[in-house]
Amino acid sequence: MSKKLTILDIAKLSGVGKSTVSRVLTNDPKVKPETRERVERVIQESGYTPSKSAQSMRGGSQKVIGVIISRLDSPSENKAVSTMLTELYRADYDVVIMESQLDRDKANEHLQVLKRRNVDGIIVFGFTDCDIPAIEAWGHKAVVIALDTENVTSINYDNQQVINSALTHLSDQGISDVGFIGVDPSDKSTGELRLKAYLDWCEVTGSIANYRTGQLHHESAYQLVDEILTPATQAIVCASDTLALGVIKRLQERQREDVVVTGVGGNTLLSFLFPRVFSIDPGYQSAGKLAANLLISQLLGNSEISHHTQSPIL
Repeated sequence: MSKKLTILDIAKLSGVGKSTVSRVLTNDPKVKPETRERVERVIQESGYTPSKSAQSMRGGSQKVIGVIISRLDSPSENKAVSTMLTELYRADYDVVIMESQLDRDKANEHLQVLKRRNVDGIIVFGFTDCDIPAIEAWGHKAVVIALDTENVTSINYDNQQVINSALTHLSDQGISDVGFIGVDPSDKSTGELRLKAYLDWCEVTGSIANYRTGQLHHESAYQLVDEILTPATQAIVCASDTLALGVIKRLQERQREDVVVTGVGGNTLLSFLFPRVFSIDPGYQSAGKLAANLLISQLLGNSEISHHTQSPIL
């Protein structure tokens, strides 16, 4: 049986010091690109796997989970991460959090870094242009949130139901003239699916569709209000709480506080500041907890790849 290579062996084969190999394994940005390339080539060709003691240098633990979020300033993802961390820490995992910024290449770079660091598993917040095959290559070591996948465990939100719930809430109040401000349909979940729910409602009720879509930012929604607001408008349904903030600001300036606003996100601060706003919680915190527990179970070999739809919290 051949001797298992050590970090010292990799250092000798690469012509560098042991500390340099350690810095490569922990993705230290101070390592020169040509040195990193040489060490990584030796690691790949030799099939070297860090020992448990070397793995502990990754972040102070022998067990590490990588979490790739799309935006650090996303209230919805922060809600999911908060419950996710509780479960992962309870299971004695350390967590490395990285931000994709909704960029396919950056997300793939993060996946490569996590692979080099030999993390135990990953949880990825998906987005429209996400490289699904790159994630699916992790197999049972991955869970994806907010994106449909086939070959890796996924948790999605019921985007149609959250909008239907808002529209039902308005209908129960006798409100029928409803506008909609959403996200560009190129975004499948927050954009396309939530807009479709509104358009389906218009078709069923015989209402005239009155909507605009833009970016997932309060300033975008603020600028779109004037394009759909009419003297008869009774309510504006927003695809997210972030958009609702922009809509509320513009309605106040137009002195149209009679218009009811609904959002998606269950933002407690939004509801506190504007009690009349009706916000649907898609179940972000429940999804985060579920993602962590599903991944832990899969890593232990106790469950198979599965797919889930998170029900909104009403």
